[in-house]
Amino acid sequence: MSDRQHLNIALWLLAICVIIFCMISLGGVTRLTGSGLSMVQWAPVTGILPPLNDSQWLAVYKLYQASPEFIKVNASLDLEGFKSIFWFEYFHRLLGRLIGILFFIPMVYFFVRYPLTVKLKFQLLGLFVLGGLQGLMGWYMVKSGLVNDPHVSQYRLVAHLALALVLYVAIFWLGSAYFIRNWSQRYATPPRLNRMSLVLFLLVFLTILAGGFVAGTRAGFAFNTFPLMNGALIPEGYAALEPFWKNLFENIASVQFNHRLLASISLLLAGVLAWLGQKSPLKPALKRLFIITLLLILVQYSLGILTLINYVPLALGAVHQAAAVVVLTSSLFLVRVLSHLKQ
Repeated sequence: MSDRQHLNIALWLLAICVIIFCMISLGGVTRLTGSGLSMVQWAPVTGILPPLNDSQWLAVYKLYQASPEFIKVNASLDLEGFKSIFWFEYFHRLLGRLIGILFFIPMVYFFVRYPLTVKLKFQLLGLFVLGGLQGLMGWYMVKSGLVNDPHVSQYRLVAHLALALVLYVAIFWLGSAYFIRNWSQRYATPPRLNRMSLVLFLLVFLTILAGGFVAGTRAGFAFNTFPLMNGALIPEGYAALEPFWKNLFENIASVQFNHRLLASISLLLAGVLAWLGQKSPLKPALKRLFIITLLLILVQYSLGILTLINYVPLALGAVHQAAAVVVLTSSLFLVRVLSHLKQ
């Protein structure tokens, strides 16, 4: 392929990343506003259009009235109140469809017009399939809240989030290759920094998933003090459930503690990595990547504290989730760059 063709594919993939970032952020708002169960039907094709008149709105509202959430939680919600939560979930799903269209049509064009390698074709097809699975997982998650208990399963919620992040990471990794392909000819990096940057990325990823369990169990509305949890370093009842593994995913005390612990370790490791990066033989521009990643994690850590002690207000909660993806991107970009440098 020509340099221009490489650039076009790279820009397309990174544009998809931006839209996925918006979708993850909107998903956080949808969850925080309690809007995720407002649409009780999937309708992947016909659902692309919202209700357009009063009779259609009434029909959709009646479907919601038959759901467990309305019966057990929102029985006083009138039609206008229903509309206010419907739109968040509708635009979240619409954005998912848009991502599929904006990925599929250019992909077909590139397949036909560009001399893509077999490897790249399989990579793009794999990403498209993964995106489809992500949509199915989203509906599978919603279905868990349309039965007796009007709350989605935290396991399915985290699986939905994890798939979104894996898709984002894979597309970013492939799309960023064009912009760093020549860096290995200019710089060298100690192997230790490569390994530590990868560990940091994995820690950030796990911290976000732990945050998903905090959201799924509503653990953010308990133990709203910092740094201690109701006066204790390790909260009372940390291992209250049997068998023990259930505490990691279902016990509010342990779920929140684990999220705090992973975030703290990530911040500490980012600080060590930034310090080692400044002592390395890398050029100043690369050294700044370590500092930027550290600062972003520090900001995110602070946002998490503010969100917690203020009992998860909508604005702070939404920014905290969006900032998590920014931190993930920064740590991923650090891994991406270092992996291309001479050893």
